[in-house]
Amino acid sequence: MSPSRSDKPARAVAPWVRTRLRTAPWAAVSLALLVFVTAYLAAALPRAVDTYETEGLRHDIRTAAARNSVLQLTSEAPGLELRQAEREKNLAPDVLRRQHDQVLTLIPEPLRVDPRQTVHGVRTVTRVKGLDPWLPRPDGISPEFLLSSPSDLAGHTTLRQGRAAAGTARHPEAVVSAKTAESLRLKPGSVVHVPGRVSAEPIAVTITGIVEPRDPESAYWAVEPLVRAPALATLVGDEIKYYWQAALLVAPESAPALLATLGDPEVFFRFMPEADHLTTRDTDRLATVLDSVDGGPELVKIRRVIGPTGAFSTELDTIVGSYRSMRDAINPVVAVAVFGIGAVAAVVLAMTGGLFVARRDSELALIRSRGASLTGIGLRLLGETTGVAVPAAALALGLAVTTVRGPDGGSGGIPLAPSLLATAAVALIAMLVLPLRAVVVHRVPRLHGGRDDLLTARPSRRRTVLELTVLVLTVGAVASLRLRGTADGDHLVSAAPVLVGLIAAMLLVRIYPLPLRWAARPARRMRGAVGPLALARAGRSSSTGTLPLLALVLALATAAFGGSVLAGVADARDRSALLAVGADARIEGSVEWTPVPAELTEKVRGTAGVRDLAPVQVEYGVSLPSLEGVSALPMTAPLVGVEPGSYTRLAQRTGFGPFAAGLLASTGRGGPGSVADTDRVLPAIASPSVAERFGEKPLEIVSAAGVFRVKVVAVRSTTPALPDADFLLVNAADLTRRVPTALLVTGSPNATALRTAVTDSSGSGDFLVTTRGEERAAYVDSPLQSGAEGIYLGAIGAGAGYAMVAVLLSLMQSAPERTKLLARLRTMGLTRKQGRRLLGLEALPQAVLAAIGGTLVGWATVPLLAPGIDLFRLALATAPGLARLDSAPLRADPWSLVLPAVAVVLLTGLAAAGQAWWAGRRGSIKELRAGDAR
Repeated sequence: MSPSRSDKPARAVAPWVRTRLRTAPWAAVSLALLVFVTAYLAAALPRAVDTYETEGLRHDIRTAAARNSVLQLTSEAPGLELRQAEREKNLAPDVLRRQHDQVLTLIPEPLRVDPRQTVHGVRTVTRVKGLDPWLPRPDGISPEFLLSSPSDLAGHTTLRQGRAAAGTARHPEAVVSAKTAESLRLKPGSVVHVPGRVSAEPIAVTITGIVEPRDPESAYWAVEPLVRAPALATLVGDEIKYYWQAALLVAPESAPALLATLGDPEVFFRFMPEADHLTTRDTDRLATVLDSVDGGPELVKIRRVIGPTGAFSTELDTIVGSYRSMRDAINPVVAVAVFGIGAVAAVVLAMTGGLFVARRDSELALIRSRGASLTGIGLRLLGETTGVAVPAAALALGLAVTTVRGPDGGSGGIPLAPSLLATAAVALIAMLVLPLRAVVVHRVPRLHGGRDDLLTARPSRRRTVLELTVLVLTVGAVASLRLRGTADGDHLVSAAPVLVGLIAAMLLVRIYPLPLRWAARPARRMRGAVGPLALARAGRSSSTGTLPLLALVLALATAAFGGSVLAGVADARDRSALLAVGADARIEGSVEWTPVPAELTEKVRGTAGVRDLAPVQVEYGVSLPSLEGVSALPMTAPLVGVEPGSYTRLAQRTGFGPFAAGLLASTGRGGPGSVADTDRVLPAIASPSVAERFGEKPLEIVSAAGVFRVKVVAVRSTTPALPDADFLLVNAADLTRRVPTALLVTGSPNATALRTAVTDSSGSGDFLVTTRGEERAAYVDSPLQSGAEGIYLGAIGAGAGYAMVAVLLSLMQSAPERTKLLARLRTMGLTRKQGRRLLGLEALPQAVLAAIGGTLVGWATVPLLAPGIDLFRLALATAPGLARLDSAPLRADPWSLVLPAVAVVLLTGLAAAGQAWWAGRRGSIKELRAGDAR
């Protein structure tokens, strides 16, 4: 028997969440889009930071010189306590290869080596002299040879002449590189004799072939450059003498013969580290492992294989340490930007929840008045936001993992936890803002809400306590940042700019009624009702307008701070490049005291982009007299001869010791005819230490440019020709021998065009061309720097985007009320033009206040925090003390302060005008219905 209709269960009520999402799809889509974008940025940020930090570590290891990054193990050759046969047996190729293979298995993670670049063998620590009289001796000094037997020589060379070396311990054979053969006059069949250790009879090494390195720049050859090419060394004594240093590549079978030489032979194993598998998280492990191999448990294991005298040497630990110091210096600066944009995003999410609560205020008030519990309302609203925020955040996380990949194109071992936590934080804020705000607003049932105006609202005690707490935290953070800087990695310190913006926003909210009251009085006397009505409407805006104001102030302060950081970095690079070059371009001889031909000067002057040219004559190492006479310590300084006119213009433009051209007025007694006139007095401009040595009396200078007396007439700390050195500046026209040695170029010439002009006039290799642009580009050689700058650019862009969202959300929150107001006022004769003016003037006060406040906060934050923030490592790819700048201070950038503020005001005005235009196109019947809340 089928059940009757009355026996069937009652149909379930439609689920709350599904019903609400269906009835307001655009609100759900808007929230989902905002959560998606915010969660994507939050998830992508830690992955991007990890990526550029990993790239920085790999870059530093890859680009380091091979002689610095190589891992080298050495062991003394078998001692005399062993029999000769046993000593020779221990240096056999098979024995060394077996030791090499065993050492490879002992290299601990995360160290990995490139098997193609590993080399082992026997070499002499001390170079041995070549005794043959036919060997070249430039200054009568015998050449010195390095004897080395590298493994796998045939795999890294091409045989040009003769045959490969073989030989034995009694009859050693070797090959030489083509450059060595050419310089030392060696050929197949040549016999080089070197001193023996035991007997007076020298050891004869037969040259069997000439080889050419296949990849001269590879680590196999670059660790010890002498094996690929000879060098002309100097012997400094009463006079400088030159002699040759070269290498003989002994066959591995002949390696035991090195025991009989005076070269103190040793066994070596060289390994080139690989960097493709390393990540930034391996830095600490890598440093620990290197310490262990250098003098810890790992070295003990290695000594069991290569002998008790085994030693480890590398500069890889220095490279890793330099990377860590740069990373630790840059990360706190980046953290400031992260905190800023994170705070703006959180406030905008909170504004979204506030908008939804305002739109549904009457609905929630009705439900609450009919007995709905706060828990029930909160849980249902939580279900709504969860159904929107969680899927959007999950999609954002997946997109971030897919698009932001490691340096190798894959996941790169990037940990998922930071991105997951950041995404969860965004989703949690988006989920909780709406229910918490609704619970707070409707904690007491109410039928009609009272006025909630900024003009009439009175701060509660809780708000006052909260503001005072934030003020105390801000003062502590700013004081800590100024005293300790960002090096300690304290998050409170990194949040100092955000806290300053928060305090400023709270202060602006408190003083906001004052300018409105001041403006309302004269507005009452204006003709027309638009002005007074707009001010009255602005004053009656909800006191929840604190969030839009806070969002705009934080966004503007973040943009101003980020722009100031980037401007400070650019200024530091420009300044350092200018200190290195002294002008926009510099042309000087590759050897000191190389005269610049007049033809070259005219050729450069006519090059496109050259606006001015200053020839200078620089003579280094001129002995300086002293007021104290011979009792003073000796001192030398460069003597610089200049043309006062062109050089003064250069000094004025660069800011390096500008002076009036009249200070170096010519005496009219220079040139070859003044050789005997040693009593003439030349006016000079000197650096502080040189001026102190000279005093106020003229003293005699003896130089290649002439003999004359000098009187210091002005003191400057720097000068374009020698920006970072002591100097003595005189008029070149007064020198006995005037020979320009450098050209300082002003303008924007092309580096290639300058080099072409130099080559056409003087030939290649005689003069060096250095441009300011090339020098500046050299300061950005690490992904750490470019990655951190990218984060700041992204923070500025994201801050601008969130500022736009904040403006739109602020206008949307009051859009229904404004539309209703316009409809009612149009029935009273208000024109569409007046309606647009009304909405624009109503929205502008808060936007102008936020713009002014954000600009002032940004302007005040920079000098307030500048003492604790040094942009040196972010700007320059070197350590402090190794660059021409001592520091890179933070400074306020006017464009970063003004442009975002003006953009906010314009955007607010355009949005208000657009809202008025849209409201004017719609009919007003719906808004004029009495008692209809739809």
